[in-house]
Amino acid sequence: MAARLNICFVHLFVLVAQLVAQNTHLMTMSIMSGWQFQCANSTCLPFATIRMLNIRNCQIACLDQVQCQAITFHQSSSNCELFSNVLNQNRNISINAGTITMIDMSGTRFSNGSITVSTTATTTACSSLFLDPTTYSTGSTPFSMVVADVNNDNHLDIIVANSVSNNVGILFNIGNGTFRSQTVYSVGTNPRSVAVADVNNDNKSDIVVANYNSNTTSVLLNAGNGTFLNQTIYSVGANPVSIVIADMNNDNKSDIIVANYNSSNIGILFNTGNGTFLNHSIFEVGSYPISLVVADVNNDNKPDIIVAKEYSNNISIILNMNNGVFLNKAIQVNSTHIISITVADVNNDNKPDIITVNCDANSIGILLNAGNGTFPNQITRSVGAYPRAVAVGDVNSDNIPDIAVVNAAVSNVGILLNTGNGTFLNQTTYSVGDTPASVALIDVNNDNKPDIIVANAGSDEINVILHC
Repeated sequence: MAARLNICFVHLFVLVAQLVAQNTHLMTMSIMSGWQFQCANSTCLPFATIRMLNIRNCQIACLDQVQCQAITFHQSSSNCELFSNVLNQNRNISINAGTITMIDMSGTRFSNGSITVSTTATTTACSSLFLDPTTYSTGSTPFSMVVADVNNDNHLDIIVANSVSNNVGILFNIGNGTFRSQTVYSVGTNPRSVAVADVNNDNKSDIVVANYNSNTTSVLLNAGNGTFLNQTIYSVGANPVSIVIADMNNDNKSDIIVANYNSSNIGILFNTGNGTFLNHSIFEVGSYPISLVVADVNNDNKPDIIVAKEYSNNISIILNMNNGVFLNKAIQVNSTHIISITVADVNNDNKPDIITVNCDANSIGILLNAGNGTFPNQITRSVGAYPRAVAVGDVNSDNIPDIAVVNAAVSNVGILLNTGNGTFLNQTTYSVGDTPASVALIDVNNDNKPDIIVANAGSDEINVILHC
């Protein structure tokens, strides 16, 4: 049953938050018990959905977001929906006995300083390592995501490549693990991978993107305070699908390394020193390179390149011989369809090991480093259906790195705890959005515990799953 929005019949509520000495925040809100916003149009969807203990904490969350004009609190699930635009809600409010909706009365918001909301106000009793996910909207088909501080406020932000929208979105962290609506910047066609690093030595994080369908790389220089200049475009090979940033020739400048999926090669764009790049140098690796990472795998203090090829039973190790010279060698693996790769020391021997995502086998592979860049020992662990990406971090505070993997076909993220010698327990899963494509394990709310960040390509959203 729909009803025209009419705030004349509702009660008024004045919310005053004095959470920090000398800082007072106030707004007057209407209260409508048993009503909720019900709108499918993108102009009136909530900009954030946060799990809160009670209605008051939901109100405080709205007060802390400058763009927030209204909330709907679902008592059964403790979901707090934050809305930035109520003008389109007039004919989209419906009866629901288990909800409370509140609307900011125009002109009543007041603040004389920044508000700090205790993270304990946004958590619930923990029955596992992680809380339920908080959801943030992105552009269409967020395929790749990275977490980094791009506005120098010591809070980690989320940068996402929206593949079908042809842009990158930045979700700024407000300081307690909640994020603002994305700010977007145009890039090339079908951005498939994003990386962040300071490429022009100005102590500000820049954004670099691989554009799959335009065969280009976009470089967006940071202008300060988290704003970015228009993209500078560099041509690369056919269908760049994975990108990383690292100093490959020991000149203290960050270079760009890109996997060109349909060129059967990788390209390195060497940095001239001011954030501009030379034409890319080509290194053949074999058919369908799909994921790459940089690490010193043979302990010679030079970064090497590890490349996964989608339809191959080997990984290319591109050993750095110095001064931009590289040697390609192949490592046999127990999979013929690797879709993603990362590197971490999983058995505490100070040697970087390789973790592969084997999508057809529904497994991950752990290749233990013997110390000279060879990987004789391989371990396989089963995960969910069609695993898509992997991340590493210590989720249970035992000083041993654990693994997070997103399983695209079953819309969950699996956590595999490390037993201590590079072997792992069976995964524990947490539900996320549709078709998760990218994952990070990193502390976004400054409690010294890694949180899970997932980009869901099928539901156009980011999930933030805070650690208990």
